[in-house]
Amino acid sequence: MVNLDRMAVTISPAPADSPHPRRDRRRQMIAMGLWTVLFVAGWFVIGLPTDPLYAFGWLWTATIAWRIERPWRSHLGFARDWLPIVLLLVAYNLSRGFADNDATPHALELVVADRWMFGWATGGEVPTVWLQHHLYDPGQVHWYDVVVSWVYFSHFVVTFTVAVVLWLVARPRWAAFMRRWVFLFMAGLATYFLYPAAPPWWAGRYGLIEEVVRISTRGWKAIGMHGAGNMLNVGQVAANPVAAMPSLHTAFALFVVVFFFNTVRKRWWPLLLVYPLAMTFTLVYSGEHYVIDVLVGWAYVGLTFLAVGLAERWWARRKAPAVPPANAPPVSRPAPTPH
Repeated sequence: MVNLDRMAVTISPAPADSPHPRRDRRRQMIAMGLWTVLFVAGWFVIGLPTDPLYAFGWLWTATIAWRIERPWRSHLGFARDWLPIVLLLVAYNLSRGFADNDATPHALELVVADRWMFGWATGGEVPTVWLQHHLYDPGQVHWYDVVVSWVYFSHFVVTFTVAVVLWLVARPRWAAFMRRWVFLFMAGLATYFLYPAAPPWWAGRYGLIEEVVRISTRGWKAIGMHGAGNMLNVGQVAANPVAAMPSLHTAFALFVVVFFFNTVRKRWWPLLLVYPLAMTFTLVYSGEHYVIDVLVGWAYVGLTFLAVGLAERWWARRKAPAVPPANAPPVSRPAPTPH
């Protein structure tokens, strides 16, 4: 079991302010510039970082470049804190491939659920088919296809990036974030084993609905990034198609937003919610998920905050020292018996 609280407090404290701030600032800008050039080159040659180990490497080197003046002990602290989390994510990705157990995945009931919820507005079709009828053009990539590809890709880096920033600036918040994130994706993985479900593109392939095209990565070609989706495309080919219920793509998007609700004014909440709503549109339009998958993913986010919050409060009470009430009478002790 990963002890995030212990990991969050055993990192060496940051060194005192440098006596040469201008020199360090210049080194930081050079290091970040070099990192950016290499990162962009990696987009075109290898692909965008969708694999946990690949993403971890880029994020770690980004922290090294940003804090180039720090000693290597500080940089190694990042690897020490993050490697267990990355290994959990790798195990999660690998274990999804065993979730189907060679059984036929659930699909028909998901089709029925989406038709029941939206058939009145879509002429009896599931929202994915309706959206592709109205927006998808096989002969042309539109601007919204580009947006869809970027929103879809953001799933693989946004949660990681937010967690890294928290690790840099607020270690206790990082630990709280990671407890909820681990709980969320482990709950999703357990559901994949208990209820293997197929996405719309799979249902279209086997005739349960009209044909659905998987178009989550097509937008990159329109802006000349032909190799940007290389790693993701390979992963999609090799991925097990029974990981549709719940949609962790939209669950992660909502999770990142909800985590910060208590630190921002309520008037900004609608703006924050644009991201999970954009992810929802992306997943449904591109054939990756049904709306029912999204709704269940949102429910898992609520369950995560409830369960982890209750566990944290229980743990805090258990660890808190017993304090007698303020009005409690003093404890009288019997006088020693004379010998």
